[in-house]
Amino acid sequence: MQQDHHILKIEQSFFQQIIDGIKRFEVRKNDRDYKLGDVLVLGERTLMGTSTGRVTHVKITTILIDERFCKKGFVTLGIGLVTDSSTLC
Repeated sequence: MQQDHHILKIEQSFFQQIIDGIKRFEVRKNDRDYKLGDVLVLGERTLMGTSTGRVTHVKITTILIDERFCKKGFVTLGIGLVTDSSTLC
């Protein structure tokens, strides 16, 4: 299965929660063709929008697109931290 990579920005507090395994979902504007198995390349940003240089990779495990639960035009992505670089290809 072909997986796409989506390069996204994420605030420091959320970035750290993903690294710590606390946050296992990401709510995003549904402006990309997200698919199961796609990889999100998350670049950490300060509240002022400056890059910290830290990056992590997560894989999409679940996709919720349902206006009963998500604001119109948004999607909730279940994510899992990628710890093995061989799964990025």
